[in-house]
Amino acid sequence: MYPIDYLERAKDLDRLTGPAQRLARKLPPGRIRDALHGVWLGHPLHPLLVQVPVGTWLSASLLDAWPRNETASRRLVLAGMAASVPAALAGATDWSEQHEQQMRVGVVHALANTAALALYAVSLANPGRAKVLRLAGLTAVAAGGLLGGHIAYRQSAGANHAEAVPHLVEPGWHDLMAPAEARELADQKPVKRMLGDVPVVVVRDGNDVHVLAEQCCHLSGPLSDGDYVDGCLTCPWHGSTFRVADGTVARGPATAPQPVFDTRVTADGALQVCLPGAG
Repeated sequence: MYPIDYLERAKDLDRLTGPAQRLARKLPPGRIRDALHGVWLGHPLHPLLVQVPVGTWLSASLLDAWPRNETASRRLVLAGMAASVPAALAGATDWSEQHEQQMRVGVVHALANTAALALYAVSLANPGRAKVLRLAGLTAVAAGGLLGGHIAYRQSAGANHAEAVPHLVEPGWHDLMAPAEARELADQKPVKRMLGDVPVVVVRDGNDVHVLAEQCCHLSGPLSDGDYVDGCLTCPWHGSTFRVADGTVARGPATAPQPVFDTRVTADGALQVCLPGAG
């Protein structure tokens, strides 16, 4: 077991994650929250925003290796502090819609970055110790980055959990439902079916039948347990909402579109599906 793994199991951190999650969720679902998630971008916004504070603070410490660069270093510190605000808001928005193990690591990640921000702020008021304080701040933000990488790559927060679907489905048309089963589909009631080893969700809406990948691209929530309203299917875990016609995100926290299958009914009434770009 790696040292970071202990953070995932540290239930004492739940005393922090609970109140912090409630605070982060004060921002209601809507355009601002979706913008912070990165719905408009097609993937999470937070990793993009953190490049600015980390880059400016690293640059400040590099300039500290040469004399007479104090003014430039201070300006870089200030720029990083300003850029850390939107980065933190985006990160907190994503974090508030994660699993408890991810949230435990995430709250320590946030504490490390907060410590870095405090050290950089103090460095501005203490010229005599500014270089040492900036180096300490860089160390803290590096620790925060290490934890952020663990959340992103080990715990798969922010990853597209439906990305594998097109690579698991063979090209071409596949039988999904026999004629009798297809005729018995209830209207506007999502149901789960298996296409080989790939779970899918089927929704009938009048004469139209829509088929999407079953596992939500956000964190693999079961879409067949979600609600279908006005052409949109909502994940029961974190509220990501997808338009069933094309899989696009109607509401975050999901940022990637959900894979959608083409459908057709054969002459004898069987339901067949084909995933564009499969294989």
